[in-house]
Amino acid sequence: MSQSRRGLPKTPSVSVQSDRRFRRADGIGRRRRYGRTAWRALRWAPPSLCLVAAITWLGATALHSDLLRIRRLVIRGHVHLSTGEVEKLVDGIRSTNLLQADLAAYRRRLRHSPWVADARLSRVLPATVTIDITERVPMAIARLGEQLFLMDVSGSIIDEYGPRHQQFDLPVVDGLVVAPRSDSSPAPAERVQLTAAVITALDGRADLRRHVSQMDVTNPRDAAVMFDDDPAWLHLGDTRFLERLQQYIDLRPSLRDRFRDIDYVDLRFGERVFLRGPGRSGRASAAAP
Repeated sequence: MSQSRRGLPKTPSVSVQSDRRFRRADGIGRRRRYGRTAWRALRWAPPSLCLVAAITWLGATALHSDLLRIRRLVIRGHVHLSTGEVEKLVDGIRSTNLLQADLAAYRRRLRHSPWVADARLSRVLPATVTIDITERVPMAIARLGEQLFLMDVSGSIIDEYGPRHQQFDLPVVDGLVVAPRSDSSPAPAERVQLTAAVITALDGRADLRRHVSQMDVTNPRDAAVMFDDDPAWLHLGDTRFLERLQQYIDLRPSLRDRFRDIDYVDLRFGERVFLRGPGRSGRASAAAP
């Protein structure tokens, strides 16, 4: 008597034929679902097409409507540029549809003005564009030969200095501009930084700043300044500007008693100052009290 193989059932397996009726029922169900989905899509297609057509028509109408043609400009933030000058920089914008106006291109045109550091343009329905101007702030009057230029803290030339700029009480700086105005980088960065450092320090001493009439930054490690009531050049180095100016003010009475004429005073060496008078090739020194 043969024994069953271990792991196999003792009773012979019975094959069960699949019922084809179940498969027919699944196919019919799927077809019905597809049909309902298609019917819903067909039912909503006409309204959807009408909505798309309406939106397209409204968009085309808006793009050609006179109601959205730019008629008003609101200009803010300009001080040195007149309203007319700003409008001239965006000439042509008034004849443009508000939705089609290339505001980025007009912003680039505004930034081509040397007075404009940045500009922001915004649309306001139905027919207004606001223009917010950020103007450059003059830092100094840079001198190159016989020419004078207004320059900002970035070293950019704003305008040629003239009678219309008399309201700016700024020092005249030599050595700041080393190239013609057409040059893309007329001022070396280290000289611009030295000038800005001196002027920033003087902002904390208004009594000193209003008397500093000239500056020379030809040597980017030594700022030389001159008071409006004193012909001597004061060499301050590249740090401790206020401390060294105050040192000279304290010493000036005794220096004037000892030296009638002084060309320059070098204040870069701590408690000792070195000075030179006209026509002298040597140097004299004076100890600080």
